[in-house]
Amino acid sequence: MILEALNYAATWPLTAPGHRPFMRSSVNLWSRAGRCAADWREHEENSKAAVLAAMAKCRQRRTAVVLGSGLLRDVPIIELSRAFDTVVLVDLVHLANVRAWLGMKGLKNVRLIERDLSGYEDLRAGGAADPLGFLRQVPYLDFVVSANLLSQIGQGAKRRLEKEGGHGMPADTLPRLIRAHLDGLGALPVQTCLVTDIGYAVIDRTGRLSEEGDLLHGVAVPSHAAEWDWPVAPLGEESRDYRILHKVIAV
Repeated sequence: MILEALNYAATWPLTAPGHRPFMRSSVNLWSRAGRCAADWREHEENSKAAVLAAMAKCRQRRTAVVLGSGLLRDVPIIELSRAFDTVVLVDLVHLANVRAWLGMKGLKNVRLIERDLSGYEDLRAGGAADPLGFLRQVPYLDFVVSANLLSQIGQGAKRRLEKEGGHGMPADTLPRLIRAHLDGLGALPVQTCLVTDIGYAVIDRTGRLSEEGDLLHGVAVPSHAAEWDWPVAPLGEESRDYRILHKVIAV
């Protein structure tokens, strides 16, 4: 708890006021990642391998953008930094320990941007969601990675709808936001890589499936080159009675 509190306190002055409400979930994710490091290792390595395979197809390597860079555990940031002139990391929150690690590694061509990538505010304002429209303004863009972000857009929007009562929001907000992200990636005239979890399963101690769900909220799963299981919550993490597996794909 002490390390979490220190990381939170150090991140506070570095984070825009509008994004500070999301700091707690970022710190909690960092804490869980540490506890579950052994169980998450294969998922993180698979994610990195997918990004590197897509990167190898880039004809030019000027600017790369990583959407949902998070803790950088699932992003081959050192390889990206070496391969591209500039690497831009985009997320709601960049924790202080992540910033410090980047500085320690001397990755001077890495830039950090805080940004809401959900498109939720576009829908709230009555318009069409265009969460990736800003990428059209990025000069010399050659590569875009969506790193385990897509399902979080849906989960985050679901929490906001529950908290705010959904007033003024379309009935199909969740699939519309997920589709907008996929369409935004698909419309880019550059090499892209999408890594996302698409569904979850809750499995009890005996191995019986007790619950499962669609993390894309009805949006069709894109054709993909690889898929694997991610033990998001191993037995004992959330409960001694069950574990949670996510199905992940790489496009």
